[in-house]
Amino acid sequence: MSLAANKIVLEDCKKACTDIECLSILNNQSILITGGTGFMGKWITEMVSYINENGNLNVKLYLLGRDIDKFKEEVPHLAKKSFVTLIEQDVRYLHGLPEDINYIIHAAGSPDNREHISHPLRTIETFYKGTQSLLDASSRISNLKKIIHISSHQIYGKNESELLIDENFAGILEPLTSSNCYAESKRISETVCSYYRNYLKLPIVILRPFAFIGPYQDLEKPWAINNFIRDGILGGPIRILGNGLTERSYLYASDMAFWILKSLVNGAVGETYNLGSSHSISLDQLAVTIQQQIDSKMEVFSKSSKEKYSSISKLVPNTNKITKKLNVKENFNISEAINRTILWNQLKRNN
Repeated sequence: MSLAANKIVLEDCKKACTDIECLSILNNQSILITGGTGFMGKWITEMVSYINENGNLNVKLYLLGRDIDKFKEEVPHLAKKSFVTLIEQDVRYLHGLPEDINYIIHAAGSPDNREHISHPLRTIETFYKGTQSLLDASSRISNLKKIIHISSHQIYGKNESELLIDENFAGILEPLTSSNCYAESKRISETVCSYYRNYLKLPIVILRPFAFIGPYQDLEKPWAINNFIRDGILGGPIRILGNGLTERSYLYASDMAFWILKSLVNGAVGETYNLGSSHSISLDQLAVTIQQQIDSKMEVFSKSSKEKYSSISKLVPNTNKITKKLNVKENFNISEAINRTILWNQLKRNN
């Protein structure tokens, strides 16, 4: 990773971390992150590095993942941090955790639907068994203060209305389709959390993430914004697959990391919060925004059929609860988020 690319991430952490003082409760505390070598884990590690160095804090991280060597290769500057301890372990088979853990962020498992379709039973096992295994191990930690369970917006089902999705929303569910194994496994994982919170009194808070964008996100992942940016960096054309009127929203990665840390500090046990941006954008608008930032002459075309769509898919969260209760805000609009992501990927590619 180039120094210039690392500088972008540092600047992003500085802009997103609007109040280091509010995180001072984490001083001399230890945080375990399952899935700690993934996109979320990398960004939380970057944010903790920033607050340790600029807030004079001493936060220790345990990053649990299945491929530690890949993490060391991708982000050697993070792997070498003195406050980071790497644990190579499959979350499904946890038998014990370090005794000094105070907080847990359970972010294990991939949201990549290609993996879910290829291995639906493994997907279900990872989220159901992995959550149960982690919470069993957590119940034996003597000084555990809070667990953040990372769920998914897909538990809401399909939204065919114009409304933003709040935490009480119930859309159209399709449990009898194997391709929905991810959503179903996330639902049962939340039920598992409810049991451990109610009967074993574990201090669990649930976050339901929507879509994110930023450095460290693989542009080959099967999501529109990633593919649009990839196509643009490669010289185009930018290809819109499916209905260009589809609406999504994207929270920038450094905001995501800060919001998660704020959830550790201020999230109320037993509560559920949406984690995402409330500012929607259609895929057509998204493609043009990326085109304008890379090359306004680049071709953008749709490979969608010409049929009329009976409904428009809109997956955009209502974030009033998290922004008001936890006092967080979006510090990057979609144009800035795209610009930072393009620049970081160009620097990485050139390097």
